[in-house]
Amino acid sequence: MTENQPPAAAYDAVVLAGGAARRLGGADKPAVRVGGRPLLDRVLAACADARTTVVVARPRPTARPVTWAREAPPGGGPLAALDAGLRHVTAEHVVLLSADLPFLDGRTVAALLDTLRRGRADGVLLSDSDGRDQPLVAAYRTPSLRRELTALSAAHGGTAGLPLRRLTGALDLLRISDPVASFDCDTWDDIATARARIREHGHVLDEWISAVKDELGIDLDVDTGVLLDLARDAAHGVARPAAPLTTFLVGFAAARAGGDADAVAEAARKAVALANRWAEEETQDAKPAAPASGAAPETRTDAG
Repeated sequence: MTENQPPAAAYDAVVLAGGAARRLGGADKPAVRVGGRPLLDRVLAACADARTTVVVARPRPTARPVTWAREAPPGGGPLAALDAGLRHVTAEHVVLLSADLPFLDGRTVAALLDTLRRGRADGVLLSDSDGRDQPLVAAYRTPSLRRELTALSAAHGGTAGLPLRRLTGALDLLRISDPVASFDCDTWDDIATARARIREHGHVLDEWISAVKDELGIDLDVDTGVLLDLARDAAHGVARPAAPLTTFLVGFAAARAGGDADAVAEAARKAVALANRWAEEETQDAKPAAPASGAAPETRTDAG
């Protein structure tokens, strides 16, 4: 964010991480790892800039702090879980997410919120590859959710056991088609598909960098292309083992200089320039300069 950009409007996030996961044989689905990270932590990373993040489930270790809530009774279904989570929400807009979205990222969350803020609808949700609504990958106006939850609770004596569509069917909703971000993991086949996809050539580096940053607690957007170019130049111009050592030293220098993306870029620029100078000297040594025009070649023997 630059000095001329206003701060983004605050939003809260509610992540539903309960459920019996029957199609996974009762496994603890939020803890299942994809790309080395639990599914829940992957979703929490996508909404890391939320003012408050509420996870409705039994408390467990997570990569970042959250507020815990539990539906009453436990296992009362997604509508009861939303009701419990919404009690901790204070922002005008809330992102509602399930805990089994391996490909959700911050850009998708931002797109949902931006579309909601620009219009007058009660909510904006993703649709999957078959065109089906995904109400647990969505941004909503908090007052609209509270209004409908109050009406349903009054009509049915509570929200436990009610399907989520009873609420979303009463809302004015917009849709964004995103088959990738809306992909959820209901079965072990889905888990296998997700694990295979992140290892594809076009995704593996981004996935790996995201996983490392999450593991190390680093919140920094870095131009990975600059670092890859640095590693290449160090390997080719100096020696192959110089690549990882140089990138480590660049990271250390950037941390001492403030640790932001500009510090990384500046340290990388200096290291690339040094690697290029190193390589140029090797080329010059291999091809000695010719004598100046008109000068006689040196014939004096060394004194000895």
